[in-house]
Amino acid sequence: MEDFTALKIAGSGLSAQRKKMDVVSSNIANAMSTSTPEGGPYKRKVISFSADPLAKGFDSSLKKALNAVKVDQITEDQEGLKTIYDPAHPDANKDGFVTLPNVNLMLEMTEMITAARGYEANATVVDATKNMALKAMDIGK
Repeated sequence: MEDFTALKIAGSGLSAQRKKMDVVSSNIANAMSTSTPEGGPYKRKVISFSADPLAKGFDSSLKKALNAVKVDQITEDQEGLKTIYDPAHPDANKDGFVTLPNVNLMLEMTEMITAARGYEANATVVDATKNMALKAMDIGK
């Protein structure tokens, strides 16, 4: 096994969780955006991850066992746009209704905590791997 495989896997996890935090931050920032450049209200963004095999350098039994994380896609959640009656709102239609984004702040904060904990776990792996390498070098002295 390559010396830095654990670091590659944890690094991909760090990158993926950072991207998830970016998406969640965008959702929170636009929770009340009723007008976007594309037209209409902001639509909640959803990120999905997939496995990225690390097949290089392993025997056949380990080729499928070790995977890094990669961002598969970021899509718009099309369901759940809310409509409220507010004729004074600048984006109200002729009947006085305003369509609001489908962002649930409680769900977004939960997603942010999950991403932060995932990021923290991957950072711990990087730190532990670094400490093991330093101990191995001390043993070799």
